Amino acid sequence: MVDIFLEMNDQEFASLGFERGTMRLVENQEQQLLLTRFHDRQHDLRLVSGGSVANSVIGLTQLGGRSAFIGCVGDDRYGLHYAEEFQQLNIDFGTNILVGETTGTCLAIITPDAERTMRTCLAVSSQLAARHVHADTVAHSEWLFIEGYVFANPETGQHAIRQAMEIAKANGTKVALTCSDAFIPQVFGESFQAALAQSDLLFCNAVEAQAVTGQSDVPSAFAKLKEMVPNAVVTDGPHGAHVRYGDCETHVPAYGCDPRDLTGAGDMFAGAFLYGITHGFAPAVAAKGANYLCMKVITQVGARLHQGAREFWLAATS
Repeated sequence: MVDIFLEMNDQEFASLGFERGTMRLVENQEQQLLLTRFHDRQHDLRLVSGGSVANSVIGLTQLGGRSAFIGCVGDDRYGLHYAEEFQQLNIDFGTNILVGETTGTCLAIITPDAERTMRTCLAVSSQLAARHVHADTVAHSEWLFIEGYVFANPETGQHAIRQAMEIAKANGTKVALTCSDAFIPQVFGESFQAALAQSDLLFCNAVEAQAVTGQSDVPSAFAKLKEMVPNAVVTDGPHGAHVRYGDCETHVPAYGCDPRDLTGAGDMFAGAFLYGITHGFAPAVAAKGANYLCMKVITQVGARLHQGAREFWLAATS
């Protein structure tokens, strides 16, 4: 997915009639109408290669980790931008560029309260299928990180997930899973729970944890996850993160800040935490560093830190 960031005031947002803070899927025509409406001298449309797990992979790479990414983009301007940017980021771009297709876009509308309301056009990203999974990439990785949004396509995406997990299990690659949104375990619960049963680590926020477990509060949901997955991280915004990994079970406080844009906080946490546990950091320390990077992300517009990630990590974990 290519993220397109658009800041607007409350009056402009009210004119759209959108529910604040939600994510909705839209067709390409509706997306283009929105983009055309705000493509004027009063608004800047900022373009960044993204997507939930893609943001995590970028964060991990910025910290010094090695990563690859598998997905689908079209051969349009957005897809070519995506491929070029990932090459510049030194990420193994195992993504399939499909001829004549439209690249997926996510319009993230940022309002003065720092909330983001997203309209997502999946386009060719919804065509990710088992045949697009690069077996060698998965087999030679320490971790396979699966994006929850892929469950939303039962016809092809869920087959890709199963294929990737089978390869991972056959080659000793550990599996991490992210909910991406509460509607994934709610609507695609059977497939999600089947994947969760074979996963080594789950990332979710407070609302998602409750959706996965059926519990009504975060502590109960975190406790219930012990029965469902070997390791779990539940992020809870300003209330920090609940972490259970290996022999460690702890709560790590958040860093206070004045947020500007909440986009990408969970993505950054996952990428930074995975970096930490694959580079010799204790889980609690990895979560501390991840929380600090989350704080840095939400004090700017956009889901990615464009500079200073490594320095921020060292400041929080040293």
